[in-house]
Amino acid sequence: MIKDITIGQYYPTNSIVHKLDPRVKIIGTFLFMISLFIINSFRTYIWVLMFLIFSLRLSKIPVRYVLKGLRPLLFILIFTLVINAFMTPGEVIYSIKTVTITKEGLTQGVFMVIRLIFLITGTSLLTLATSPIELTDGIEKLLDPFKKIKVPSHELAMMMTIALRFIPTLLDETDKIMKAQMARGADFESKNFLNRAKSLIPLLVPLFISSFRRADELAMAMEARCYRGGENRTKMKQIKLGKKDYIAFSILALYFIIVIAFQLRW
Repeated sequence: MIKDITIGQYYPTNSIVHKLDPRVKIIGTFLFMISLFIINSFRTYIWVLMFLIFSLRLSKIPVRYVLKGLRPLLFILIFTLVINAFMTPGEVIYSIKTVTITKEGLTQGVFMVIRLIFLITGTSLLTLATSPIELTDGIEKLLDPFKKIKVPSHELAMMMTIALRFIPTLLDETDKIMKAQMARGADFESKNFLNRAKSLIPLLVPLFISSFRRADELAMAMEARCYRGGENRTKMKQIKLGKKDYIAFSILALYFIIVIAFQLRW
């Protein structure tokens, strides 16, 4: 289950999306997220689905690989559906004693689940189609205007990228610790909630120790290479907007306008 998490991982392919300027992909991801929270009708989600399929086809990332990242979040999706179905007042369609399922609640629950699926799938494309170095450069370039008010753009970009980069590493470490503890008799699949919570202690303690050790080793490695932040640093490859990036911006703007137009209509 842990290995199914795709957030923070990079899937290298020779696609148009991978070759785009990282700034385009970051801004596009934010526009996509904003559009999801603007939408409040099922009909408009048809355009979102079409846009996602179009982006996946261009990125050449297997749909099965992207959807695999939803498996660890299956409990959250089901929990969201159940909570909305039971807690939203409206026309009762099923009732057992004090528990009732309403039509409005079920509709709202399905709507929220679809929104979460689109949100996770769309945002995961950013890390799947952008290498950590490109992501750092893109975030730093976008934060450059804030340098005038003493915002450390390079340091912030570096911290965010390292955090994303270490997600797969920590997941692998968690998987190894779980297997080691299970070999020693730990039960992570107990149906008793208290027993399962207690079994997490021998997992979390070594995981935290390992994380702090990795952070210390990374800091020492950066210091040994005379890393001093963004001051007077140069880059071998400078990112520049090209023709394909402006075309991508136009497609993103068109998508956003269509979503707003359909939302206002329905």
